[in-house]
Amino acid sequence: MGHVIDLPKSQMGVDVEDSYTPKYITIRGKGPILKDLKTAAKKAKKVYLAADPDREGEAIAWHLAHSLNIDEKSECRVVFNEITKQAIKDSFKHPRTIDMNLVDAQQARRVLDRLVGYNISPLLWKKVKKGLSAGRVQSVAVKMIIDREREINAFEPVEYWSITGDFEKDGETFEAKFFSVDGEKQELSSETEVNEVLKKLSGNSFQITDVKKRERKRNPVAPFTTSSLQQEAARKLNFRAKKTMMLAQQLYEGIDLGKEGTVGLITYMRTDSTRLSDTAKNEAAEYITKNYGKEYLNQTEGKSKQKSNTQDAHEAIRPTSVQLDPKSLKSFLSRDQLRLYKLIWERMVASQMAPAILDTMSVDLENNGVIFRATGSKLKFQGFMKVYIEGNDDGKKEEDKLLPELNEGESTKAANIDPNQHFTQPPPRYTEARLVKTMEELGIGRPSTYAPTLDTIQRRGYVALEDKRFVPTELGQIVLELIEEFFPEILNVDFTAKMEGDLDAIEEGDEQWVKVIDQFYQGFEKRLKKAEEEMKEVEIKDEPAGEDCEKCGHEMVYKMGRYGKFMACSNFPECRNTKAIIKDIGVTCPECKKGNIVERKSKKRRIFYGCDRFPECEFLSWDKPIARTCPKCNHMLVEKKTKKGVNVQCSKCDYKEESN
Repeated sequence: MGHVIDLPKSQMGVDVEDSYTPKYITIRGKGPILKDLKTAAKKAKKVYLAADPDREGEAIAWHLAHSLNIDEKSECRVVFNEITKQAIKDSFKHPRTIDMNLVDAQQARRVLDRLVGYNISPLLWKKVKKGLSAGRVQSVAVKMIIDREREINAFEPVEYWSITGDFEKDGETFEAKFFSVDGEKQELSSETEVNEVLKKLSGNSFQITDVKKRERKRNPVAPFTTSSLQQEAARKLNFRAKKTMMLAQQLYEGIDLGKEGTVGLITYMRTDSTRLSDTAKNEAAEYITKNYGKEYLNQTEGKSKQKSNTQDAHEAIRPTSVQLDPKSLKSFLSRDQLRLYKLIWERMVASQMAPAILDTMSVDLENNGVIFRATGSKLKFQGFMKVYIEGNDDGKKEEDKLLPELNEGESTKAANIDPNQHFTQPPPRYTEARLVKTMEELGIGRPSTYAPTLDTIQRRGYVALEDKRFVPTELGQIVLELIEEFFPEILNVDFTAKMEGDLDAIEEGDEQWVKVIDQFYQGFEKRLKKAEEEMKEVEIKDEPAGEDCEKCGHEMVYKMGRYGKFMACSNFPECRNTKAIIKDIGVTCPECKKGNIVERKSKKRRIFYGCDRFPECEFLSWDKPIARTCPKCNHMLVEKKTKKGVNVQCSKCDYKEESN
């Protein structure tokens, strides 16, 4: 049910003059729940409070204790990390008092966010437009996205070159790249330098001068934290952070498994700890030995590195029982629940498995002082990789890169040597996964705040997602500039991280929450007064779309929404006509030969291509058509995205043009 008591939405609800005392009220709509609880509590001999095992849960327990007339100093609080029969039975053997340090940490965050949001937001409403908001963590997230965009815009590409050779040995081919000249490693920055290297080569015969073979271990990654789960679900399942947490909540609260009843399938999903209980480790060891063999079990007790600010009150995210493997749950879970559970199950099991062993090989090939180097690797023992391999941000799969048997003193011939020009690339825009990872590394926010923060900055229209990457909007840039000018500390990453540290210190009992708030508010209040006097009003003019509304005749303008730009009638709210922005890709429709192919988006924001004469012409394609036809069958050619890049291929026959 979440919170039943909170600060009011209609006002700040914090008495600054009286030691920042919060003004709590029953949340609208939660009155009947509270009434039912009070009625039930009067009939009970003892009331236990078993909300979630974190700051928010502790605050909920505290609010309920006051509402139900439970002595908060009595042992009324039980905490469990998983909703299973044994875990709950064990938790009731060790009830405790409500932890006021946890409550104070939650109160401090709530009050702090109110002081920032409910003071800056009205200013933005007045000076920019209604409906805007500013928050501690969300403003820093927007700044990170805008700073990255500034980096991209300021980026100047630098030219560099590489030389790749295709070599042959006993009928087998392999690839090697230019490495050094006369013993000195050399970077190639121009075509002139490349030509100097090529001139030095004498024929196409190369001598094998050095062969290094070694065995390399690769250790498994730790079980999931909130952050790493959101990142991996984005990479492997294409889930947004909000969806990941919604599904994880369902798995945690429990799924009906038929005869077994409702069972909590995973441990608590808001955690930054990678610790596993001894029970979970022993169960995993038994499962691995039985199903994969003893050699697949990690024989050494690996110590996972925990960050200094990790809240280690509960475990990593793991299955409540390894015996409940994904296959056995297929008939009880929805498709997306099963996919997320499988990810959590595999990651936890793999974390307890033996390292993978790879045979690596490095070979130097020499021609007149010019060295080309070939590298290869082969998986010798799968270890944990039999169950799970961590995803990466570029989506490329790992593959064995094998070399033929090569020995020092032998010679090999280059079939061809190709110089290639390259340019350095700007840093990529943030994906949800990359932004969460960076926020975690910088100490901004906590496990419970990542998903709501990303959701808020999109709902406010400060950023939009394009091709699954964050792009700042004009509104986001305007708001950020105002906050940068008048409230720089709100956007200071170090300041925000320090504030998170102070909240942790309150939780540990090392700081008083009122003192922490007061230290912040003294300086903030002065800047607030200055902003009220000096902040200028900003008028955001809508950009004309160059066409008129077909419903009322007024001019259409471009607006920025949660999913990017769209067209809307300037006569809003009298006329609420909106249209998607259609992008013409310059290709004639291959079906009707009259219309043009345009880029569209499905309800799930996936890009597809169709004829602009729809519904008269129903042509559509998920692959991007190009303005050429197939030389073999004369049908439409399309751009097909692959893991290695973009290939041009025929939509009908097997014709394909490999990407460079």
